[in-house]
Amino acid sequence: MTTVLTCTELDAGYSQGRPCVRDFDLELQEGEVLALLGPNGAGKTTVLLTLAGLLPSLRGTVDIAGHQVKPGHARGASEGGLVFVPDDRALFTTLTVEENLRLAVKSRRNWAAARDTVLGHFPELDKRLKVPAGALSGGEQQMLAIGRALVQNPKVLLIDELSMGLAPVIVERLLPVLRTVADTTGTAVVLVEQHVQLALAVSDTALVLRHGTNVLQGKASDLAGDPKLIEDAYLGAAGHPHPGVAEPSTVA
Repeated sequence: MTTVLTCTELDAGYSQGRPCVRDFDLELQEGEVLALLGPNGAGKTTVLLTLAGLLPSLRGTVDIAGHQVKPGHARGASEGGLVFVPDDRALFTTLTVEENLRLAVKSRRNWAAARDTVLGHFPELDKRLKVPAGALSGGEQQMLAIGRALVQNPKVLLIDELSMGLAPVIVERLLPVLRTVADTTGTAVVLVEQHVQLALAVSDTALVLRHGTNVLQGKASDLAGDPKLIEDAYLGAAGHPHPGVAEPSTVA
């Protein structure tokens, strides 16, 4: 398989010399879905912002499809094929659903195919194309945010807190779409999500951050089968060996 995202010895944070994420390593393969988990304040969003080039790294490297991205160079990350969906969705609320999607399509000639792709995943948006994004429900707004990301044909898709403000039944509807996208297009997905079991159900691998440190990493199916292992990682317990799961690193 092809590696599409690599970061090595990444320190991330908001002031030089005071990283809130330390020595973060990640290698993501084409079509892989990674659940990036951890309690509030663990550094998950900081990692995504740094990978997307919206926050300069304090140390380490980020490579997208074999090309190193300059720290804090969001355009370079985007040109490399990385697309970031933030937790506030960043929609143009006064523009219609169609206008939001059209702005993300790189070529007008690709508009019809791009629209059909989005509506294939989210048929609920078909009758809402002429509606301002600000008038959509929370679930519809998240569909639009994900759809706008997909029409950019990302190699790497980062999604921060997909479930923010949404009912669990909507989250259960949206998460499998990411699995389908990864399987059918080869897009690699990094998913930050507080609904742990729902996230693990659609992921290949999972990683738990606590206080900016990777304390647990392994196959999503293994972690889903041992909730106590994740609970220990969240709370700072030592953890215990599990087949196929990397032994936790030292907890900060």
